[in-house]
Amino acid sequence: MKTFIKSLGWLCFAALLAFSGCAKKKSTSWSSYSDPVVTAQMKSFVTEKEAQANAAVRANGQSMPPELNRFFKDADKGDWTAVNSDFKELRDHAPQYEHSGSTDLHLRGTAWAAVVEIWGVFDAMSEGGQKYSTLYANEIINSIPPGSIYFGGTDPGRFLITGMEKNQAKGDPFYLITQNALADDTYLDYVRSMYGKQLYIPTMEDSEKCFRDYTEDAKKRAKNHQLKPGENVQVDSQSGRVAISGEVAVMEINGLIAKVVFDQNSNEDFYVEQSFPLDWMYPYLEPHGMILKLDRHPLPNLSDAILKEDRDYWSNLIQPMIGNWLIGDTSVQQLSDFVKKTFRQHDFTGFSGDPQFFRDSYACKMFSKERASIAELYLWRMGHATNPEDKQRMAHEADFAFKQALALWPQTPEAVSEYKKMLTEEGRDSDASVVTRLGE
Repeated sequence: MKTFIKSLGWLCFAALLAFSGCAKKKSTSWSSYSDPVVTAQMKSFVTEKEAQANAAVRANGQSMPPELNRFFKDADKGDWTAVNSDFKELRDHAPQYEHSGSTDLHLRGTAWAAVVEIWGVFDAMSEGGQKYSTLYANEIINSIPPGSIYFGGTDPGRFLITGMEKNQAKGDPFYLITQNALADDTYLDYVRSMYGKQLYIPTMEDSEKCFRDYTEDAKKRAKNHQLKPGENVQVDSQSGRVAISGEVAVMEINGLIAKVVFDQNSNEDFYVEQSFPLDWMYPYLEPHGMILKLDRHPLPNLSDAILKEDRDYWSNLIQPMIGNWLIGDTSVQQLSDFVKKTFRQHDFTGFSGDPQFFRDSYACKMFSKERASIAELYLWRMGHATNPEDKQRMAHEADFAFKQALALWPQTPEAVSEYKKMLTEEGRDSDASVVTRLGE
């Protein structure tokens, strides 16, 4: 299992990079943040993480390695260029990841986790403009009751919230865990060091059981040709040994460990910012502003009041961004015309939204991703409806939510693929073709 978990650490990091794409970074410093509140919060976050790392190193009777000291000093200055360079150099020696360099065993535990968190926050803040990154973070943070547990999956859903909540290490105002790294025992150690006195954090034994459970289940499904697309599971016909790889398999294991967190912290409220859907969660989920609430018990259906609140919330949220043209009966062709005019031709004549939003592709992607996640919930509900009326209600909400997601960013992969699939199943082939072209 140890070898497998090492591989998982690299895969989790690869999944992290998938959203941001780290080819070209803007050079940032504290002076680049126009809002003094944001600047103060970012400085406080770096101080918090550095203190956390120093305390962990001292507790082990060690001193901070010079390469980590350099990283923290550059972070103290808010120097993104130096932070990014330092991190890439450190990453090429960290034992959790696959690399060709020598392995440095200092790059593990709480100190290394703090480095990853700082790098992730700087990365997310540098990718997008401050206006919409701040709006995104505040919308999520202000929607979550104090003392709750928040699963943050995507880069912005994890790192923008990590950097902008009052004190992540103290769980103030809520406990933040990424479901994408739970299969990495070093990450669980880090979370345990922060929240282990307040919450039940899965043990190594829990992780090993989840791994075994997944392996046995995957072995059976592989035999019956029931694996999910992209779920790479190979069973040796002679020894019966199972080889597992790929992000789909990683997320299946992450999902099992997330279920342990959910089950064992039965008195806490849970909220989810979804990157990869975790199947077991769907019966428990309901829309909650930009994200999803994970109810304690499965919901038989989503009430009309929940649907209206969600529809109104998103319409009000995105109207200043894209204008007020998108309503319930807006056609797929009208959506395509809007995308062509704004995203393709950059023509904003007669436009009542914010052209600045369309110049911030990171903002477009992250808001679109959140709306697509809610649309996928409606799609799941549609497929599990027990009567025609409820199926039609869910189809109507999914249709509208997918249109909003694609108006925010027409190339969001899950929005394109799932909406296209839905339209095809409804016999709306011409609309499905239009959606396909949106994602090209």
